[in-house]
Amino acid sequence: MQGVRFKVISANDPDILQERLNRFVEELPEDVVLVEVCFSVGGGPSPLFAVLVHYKEVERWEG
Repeated sequence: MQGVRFKVISANDPDILQERLNRFVEELPEDVVLVEVCFSVGGGPSPLFAVLVHYKEVERWEG
């Protein structure tokens, strides 16, 4: 599958995770479509918040 990409973003603080996710999405080129965003929290004394971003490069549409 050509053009399919995945990115894992993680942090121990949900606010930092949100900042990282926002920065990643803002920096994506215009010819990228977000397919799915999955969220997970790992338990323990210091929880780990993680996001898996599934995105795909597409051809620019000239309408």
